[in-house]
Amino acid sequence: MKRERNVQKSNVIRHGLRNLARLTGLLLLGASIVRELRLPKQERTWHGVVFGKVPYDLRPPTFDRLKAVIWNPRNSRMVVPTAFGVGWTVNLAAVLARLSGATAA
Repeated sequence: MKRERNVQKSNVIRHGLRNLARLTGLLLLGASIVRELRLPKQERTWHGVVFGKVPYDLRPPTFDRLKAVIWNPRNSRMVVPTAFGVGWTVNLAAVLARLSGATAA
């Protein structure tokens, strides 16, 4: 009985956090769209930073741009601005380099 209550409580917390993350993402997406639409049409780039911290890129993604973000061995940062959308993406090349370095030590 007690275990069942704990499971239910953890499910409520998990769903609440998931909903909070979704709401935050939608608000950031909306803020980035509003930011672009406030600019004159010729000045809209559809990529930049919202609230001074969160990167966004709303241009249609291309294979080259996706590849440059997801797999960029020249960039040592593991978390990089996303190729499409709002937020950050994991640079898998940097992750692999760190894992290789950690196992070699």
